[in-house]
Amino acid sequence: MNKEFIPQKGDYRNLRVFQLGKCIYALTYAFAHKHLPVGDRTIDQMIQAARSGKQNIAEGSVDGSTSSEMEIKLTNVAKASMHELLLDYEDFLMVRGLEKWDGEDKRTLQVRTYCRRHMNPEAFIQAVDTRSAETIANIAITMLHQFDVMITSLIETQKQRFLKEGGIKEQMYRARVQQRDGRKP
Repeated sequence: MNKEFIPQKGDYRNLRVFQLGKCIYALTYAFAHKHLPVGDRTIDQMIQAARSGKQNIAEGSVDGSTSSEMEIKLTNVAKASMHELLLDYEDFLMVRGLEKWDGEDKRTLQVRTYCRRHMNPEAFIQAVDTRSAETIANIAITMLHQFDVMITSLIETQKQRFLKEGGIKEQMYRARVQQRDGRKP
Protein backbone atom coordinates (compact mmCIF):
# COMPACT_ATOMS: atom_id res chain seq x y z
CA MET A 1 0.00 0.00 0.00
CA ASN A 2 1.31 3.43 -0.93
CA LYS A 3 2.27 5.51 2.11
CA GLU A 4 1.12 8.69 0.37
CA PHE A 5 -2.48 7.51 -0.06
CA ILE A 6 -3.59 9.26 3.13
CA PRO A 7 -0.55 11.28 4.20
CA GLN A 8 -0.46 11.69 7.94
CA LYS A 9 -0.49 15.24 9.14
CA GLY A 10 -0.25 16.46 12.67
CA ASP A 11 3.20 18.01 12.74
CA TYR A 12 1.63 21.03 14.43
CA ARG A 13 4.40 21.40 17.02
CA ASN A 14 6.71 22.78 14.33
CA LEU A 15 4.21 25.40 13.19
CA ARG A 16 5.28 28.89 14.33
CA VAL A 17 1.64 29.81 14.92
CA PHE A 18 1.26 26.86 17.31
CA GLN A 19 4.46 27.84 19.14
CA LEU A 20 3.21 31.40 19.45
CA GLY A 21 -0.13 30.04 20.69
CA LYS A 22 1.71 28.16 23.45
CA CYS A 23 3.45 31.38 24.49
CA ILE A 24 0.14 33.27 24.50
CA TYR A 25 -1.43 30.53 26.63
CA ALA A 26 1.45 30.58 29.13
CA LEU A 27 1.39 34.38 29.35
CA THR A 28 -2.38 34.46 29.74
CA TYR A 29 -2.42 31.78 32.43
CA ALA A 30 0.13 33.68 34.51
CA PHE A 31 -1.47 37.08 33.79
CA ALA A 32 -5.01 36.01 34.69
CA HIS A 33 -3.95 34.46 37.98
CA LYS A 34 -1.83 37.47 38.96
CA HIS A 35 -3.89 40.44 37.76
CA LEU A 36 -7.53 39.36 38.02
CA PRO A 37 -9.34 38.96 41.34
CA VAL A 38 -9.91 35.44 42.64
CA GLY A 39 -13.35 34.26 41.62
CA ASP A 40 -13.53 36.51 38.53
CA ARG A 41 -15.07 34.47 35.70
CA THR A 42 -12.80 36.28 33.27
CA ILE A 43 -9.87 34.20 34.56
CA ASP A 44 -11.36 30.96 33.25
CA GLN A 45 -12.67 32.61 30.08
CA MET A 46 -9.29 34.06 29.15
CA ILE A 47 -7.40 30.87 29.93
CA GLN A 48 -9.90 28.74 28.01
CA ALA A 49 -9.78 31.07 24.98
CA ALA A 50 -5.97 30.91 24.97
CA ARG A 51 -6.05 27.13 25.40
CA SER A 52 -8.60 26.75 22.62
CA GLY A 53 -6.38 28.79 20.32
CA LYS A 54 -3.51 26.34 20.54
CA GLN A 55 -5.48 23.14 21.04
CA ASN A 56 -7.62 23.63 17.94
CA ILE A 57 -4.51 24.07 15.80
CA ALA A 58 -3.32 20.68 17.06
CA GLU A 59 -6.68 18.97 16.59
CA GLY A 60 -7.20 20.50 13.16
CA SER A 61 -3.75 19.45 12.05
CA VAL A 62 -4.29 15.84 13.09
CA ASP A 63 -7.86 15.73 11.72
CA GLY A 64 -6.54 17.12 8.44
CA SER A 65 -5.27 13.66 7.50
CA THR A 66 -8.81 12.59 6.72
CA SER A 67 -10.87 15.77 6.67
CA SER A 68 -9.81 18.99 5.03
CA GLU A 69 -13.12 20.46 6.13
CA MET A 70 -12.44 19.76 9.82
CA GLU A 71 -8.87 21.01 9.48
CA ILE A 72 -10.05 24.37 8.14
CA LYS A 73 -12.96 24.61 10.60
CA LEU A 74 -10.82 23.86 13.66
CA THR A 75 -8.09 26.23 12.53
CA ASN A 76 -10.74 28.92 12.22
CA VAL A 77 -12.01 28.07 15.73
CA ALA A 78 -8.45 28.71 16.94
CA LYS A 79 -8.55 32.10 15.22
CA ALA A 80 -11.94 32.96 16.73
CA SER A 81 -10.81 31.94 20.22
CA MET A 82 -7.79 34.21 20.03
CA HIS A 83 -10.00 37.09 18.86
CA GLU A 84 -12.12 36.54 21.96
CA LEU A 85 -8.95 36.70 24.06
CA LEU A 86 -7.83 39.86 22.26
CA LEU A 87 -11.07 41.55 23.28
CA ASP A 88 -10.54 40.47 26.90
CA TYR A 89 -7.11 42.09 27.00
CA GLU A 90 -8.42 45.25 25.31
CA ASP A 91 -11.30 45.38 27.81
CA PHE A 92 -8.85 44.90 30.70
CA LEU A 93 -6.96 48.02 29.61
CA MET A 94 -10.09 50.04 28.83
CA VAL A 95 -12.00 49.49 32.08
CA ARG A 96 -8.92 50.28 34.13
CA GLY A 97 -8.05 53.41 32.18
CA LEU A 98 -4.72 51.95 31.09
CA GLU A 99 -2.88 52.77 27.87
CA LYS A 100 -3.24 50.57 24.82
CA TRP A 101 -0.14 50.77 22.67
CA ASP A 102 -0.48 51.88 19.07
CA GLY A 103 0.56 49.42 16.36
CA GLU A 104 3.59 51.57 15.55
CA ASP A 105 4.60 52.32 19.15
CA LYS A 106 8.27 51.49 19.71
CA ARG A 107 7.28 49.06 22.48
CA THR A 108 4.95 47.22 20.10
CA LEU A 109 7.74 46.99 17.54
CA GLN A 110 10.10 45.64 20.22
CA VAL A 111 7.59 42.93 21.16
CA ARG A 112 7.12 41.96 17.51
CA THR A 113 10.86 41.63 17.04
CA TYR A 114 11.26 39.65 20.26
CA CYS A 115 8.44 37.26 19.36
CA ARG A 116 9.92 36.55 15.93
CA ARG A 117 13.01 35.12 17.61
CA HIS A 118 11.78 33.74 20.91
CA MET A 119 9.15 31.07 21.34
CA ASN A 120 9.86 30.08 24.94
CA PRO A 121 6.67 30.01 27.04
CA GLU A 122 8.66 30.17 30.28
CA ALA A 123 10.14 33.54 29.30
CA PHE A 124 6.64 34.97 28.95
CA ILE A 125 5.58 33.53 32.31
CA GLN A 126 8.59 35.20 33.93
CA ALA A 127 7.72 38.50 32.26
CA VAL A 128 4.43 38.56 34.17
CA ASP A 129 6.39 38.74 37.44
CA THR A 130 8.64 41.60 36.31
CA ARG A 131 6.35 43.89 34.30
CA SER A 132 3.17 45.84 34.97
CA ALA A 133 -0.29 44.54 34.11
CA GLU A 134 -0.55 47.29 31.47
CA THR A 135 2.69 46.18 29.83
CA ILE A 136 1.78 42.50 29.88
CA ALA A 137 -1.69 43.16 28.43
CA ASN A 138 -0.08 45.16 25.60
CA ILE A 139 2.49 42.42 24.99
CA ALA A 140 -0.37 39.91 24.77
CA ILE A 141 -2.29 42.15 22.37
CA THR A 142 0.77 42.46 20.14
CA MET A 143 1.27 38.69 20.21
CA LEU A 144 -2.40 38.13 19.40
CA HIS A 145 -2.13 40.37 16.35
CA GLN A 146 0.90 38.38 15.20
CA PHE A 147 -1.04 35.16 15.82
CA ASP A 148 -3.90 36.47 13.69
CA VAL A 149 -1.63 37.17 10.74
CA MET A 150 -0.07 33.70 11.02
CA ILE A 151 -3.35 31.82 11.46
CA THR A 152 -4.93 33.67 8.54
CA SER A 153 -1.99 32.57 6.39
CA LEU A 154 -2.35 28.98 7.62
CA ILE A 155 -6.05 28.94 6.76
CA GLU A 156 -5.27 30.27 3.29
CA THR A 157 -2.66 27.52 2.81
CA GLN A 158 -5.20 24.92 3.91
CA LYS A 159 -7.78 26.31 1.48
CA GLN A 160 -5.31 26.27 -1.41
CA ARG A 161 -4.26 22.68 -0.59
CA PHE A 162 -7.92 21.65 -0.59
CA LEU A 163 -8.48 23.30 -3.98
CA LYS A 164 -5.42 21.53 -5.39
CA GLU A 165 -5.80 18.09 -3.81
CA GLY A 166 -9.50 17.86 -2.98
CA GLY A 167 -10.99 16.18 0.04
CA ILE A 168 -10.53 12.65 1.32
CA LYS A 169 -13.31 11.19 -0.84
CA GLU A 170 -11.74 12.62 -4.00
CA GLN A 171 -8.30 11.39 -2.95
CA MET A 172 -9.67 7.92 -2.16
CA TYR A 173 -11.44 7.73 -5.51
CA ARG A 174 -8.29 8.77 -7.42
CA ALA A 175 -6.18 6.24 -5.49
CA ARG A 176 -8.70 3.45 -6.13
CA VAL A 177 -8.88 4.19 -9.87
CA GLN A 178 -5.10 4.30 -10.11
CA GLN A 179 -4.80 1.03 -8.17
CA ARG A 180 -7.41 -0.62 -10.36
CA ASP A 181 -5.69 0.58 -13.53
CA GLY A 182 -2.32 -0.65 -12.28
CA ARG A 183 -0.84 2.81 -11.84
CA LYS A 184 0.97 3.93 -8.74
CA PRO A 185 -1.21 6.39 -6.74
